[in-house]
Amino acid sequence: MKKTALVTGASRGIGAAIALKLAAEGWNLILTARNAGKLSDVKTACEKFGIMAYSICADITNEVSVQELFSTAGVVDLLVNNAGIGIFGKLDEMTLEDWQEIQRVNVEGSFLCLREAMKGMKQRGGGRIINISSVVGVKGYPNQGAYSASKHALLGMTKTAIEEGRSSNIRVHAICPGGVATEMVKKSRPDLTDFSAMIQPEDVAEAVAYLCRLPENITVDVIHLRRSASDQTW
Repeated sequence: MKKTALVTGASRGIGAAIALKLAAEGWNLILTARNAGKLSDVKTACEKFGIMAYSICADITNEVSVQELFSTAGVVDLLVNNAGIGIFGKLDEMTLEDWQEIQRVNVEGSFLCLREAMKGMKQRGGGRIINISSVVGVKGYPNQGAYSASKHALLGMTKTAIEEGRSSNIRVHAICPGGVATEMVKKSRPDLTDFSAMIQPEDVAEAVAYLCRLPENITVDVIHLRRSASDQTW
């Protein structure tokens, strides 16, 4: 029987690449994001692999919206907590509103999805959760203070969920990529002009697929992705 994965932020970038990779691996999919048009395009592309895919627009910062999402989704064997935003600037120039918006999406939204997923997985005897963090979750960079704080928080939440989920056969992981060639990176690093040498969204998707293939007696908590050992850009 095919298992079902729920991917947040699935309408573009890393989320879309993860959705397509999981579809190719035979997963049925629940895809969620705020952009209905782009989400529908990803759904159609995933269905070409012969799997069942559903798109549900949801606001992950809204508790009721997240609860309705998981209620509609039904059985979720895998949650990929990918949705996130970036607002960049120096800490002493950032508004409180921008700071709070990043935390609402990247931290609170991820928490709400993780909480609802864990509830269902405990009832069904297990599951897997993969949180997409970042290299800025372990290291600081100029102009990325608020974003970095949110990814540090996500990594801390992952570490606690690993411990709390173990007795219920819930496996929790985090992936911390360096700079990925997405629109967000272009906003955060306007000094960079060549994105060809950067991590690609498909590389992150491969890491997700790798975690899903792990045998039950093998545990990987956090994956750090860099293109090469000599790459010090991120």
